[in-house]
Amino acid sequence: MSKKANRKKPVVVDLFSGCGGLSYGLEKAGFQIVLGVDHWEPSLITFKHNHPGAEIIPADISKIKGTDILRAVGKKIDVLVGGPPCQGFSLSGPRNFFDERNRLYLDFIRLVKEIRPRAFIIENVPGLAGLFKGQIKDRIIKELSKLGYSVNAKILNASDYGVPQNRRRIVFVGLKSGKAFDFPKPTHFDNAPLIGKNKISVGEAIGDLPLLDKKLGAEEMDYQSKPLSEYQKLMRKGNKKIYNHVASKHSKQTVEIIALVPEGGNYKSLPKNLQNIRNFHIAWTRLHRAKSSPTIDTGHRHHFHPVANRVPTVRESARLQSFPDSFIFKGVKTSQYKQVGNAVPPLLAEAIGKQLIKYL
Repeated sequence: MSKKANRKKPVVVDLFSGCGGLSYGLEKAGFQIVLGVDHWEPSLITFKHNHPGAEIIPADISKIKGTDILRAVGKKIDVLVGGPPCQGFSLSGPRNFFDERNRLYLDFIRLVKEIRPRAFIIENVPGLAGLFKGQIKDRIIKELSKLGYSVNAKILNASDYGVPQNRRRIVFVGLKSGKAFDFPKPTHFDNAPLIGKNKISVGEAIGDLPLLDKKLGAEEMDYQSKPLSEYQKLMRKGNKKIYNHVASKHSKQTVEIIALVPEGGNYKSLPKNLQNIRNFHIAWTRLHRAKSSPTIDTGHRHHFHPVANRVPTVRESARLQSFPDSFIFKGVKTSQYKQVGNAVPPLLAEAIGKQLIKYL
């Protein structure tokens, strides 16, 4: 048996797990997910269903100690991961980094100090990088570097790694070994050169799913066509059913307004008298089958199917996030949408994980 085959999988704890997109991608990259922690219990139900070998703790991170996590896991933790919210930074500023409103970031740093993992991953919105001219990002790196980690941060676009969505996020990776982490190189490109693949489009991602133009669909249903792209084959792999593919029921007025927006258009495509209903840049955006999707959010009320006059289903949104069809979302539909929108795209997480595991 080779040394690589005999090597134990690095152990991961996800501190802001949500439904488990980051964990799922890391698992595919060769990590062992042992624990998910989140204050929002509905997301943990989905996390547990899709990570049956992991434990869950429904709790506020600020009330958890490193010893609690170590006791729950019962083994050495190699990697701590999570995406702590950063709303407080916009209020407290760089001079008050230790303001109580920033406690979730501070608690992540505290738990890194208490647990001393071999590595950590932090994911957040790209705006964090430029907040107060980059001072917040620099302070996060400084505080984690004080704990003995070499820290690197970079804004990544999920579409560069095979996700059919232009989702930009800042990612911090820290290594206790002192080595500097090099982020994975993009694998997908616009008008791909010979060195890579074309970015995945909306059509390639969801074109095989039932249109549901005049039907609502169901939480479980059969595939009605063969996969039409390599991405669809990847999403279907090992799966025989479609889950969470239920259309939203819109008012007659909403359907009529959506119908006025051409593929790839937005509120600017509407008559002047309708533009003021929602007149911010993503309002009434109809997805385009030949392009990657814009960022999937938690509300899912502003983006519409490229053909049908409705918002994407949970399953279509999950496909755009690169969740495979075997990943089933639990809870009421509004909760499922929120779980999908909050998640790290698994294929992006897998790309980061495959790079990180080389250092461990």
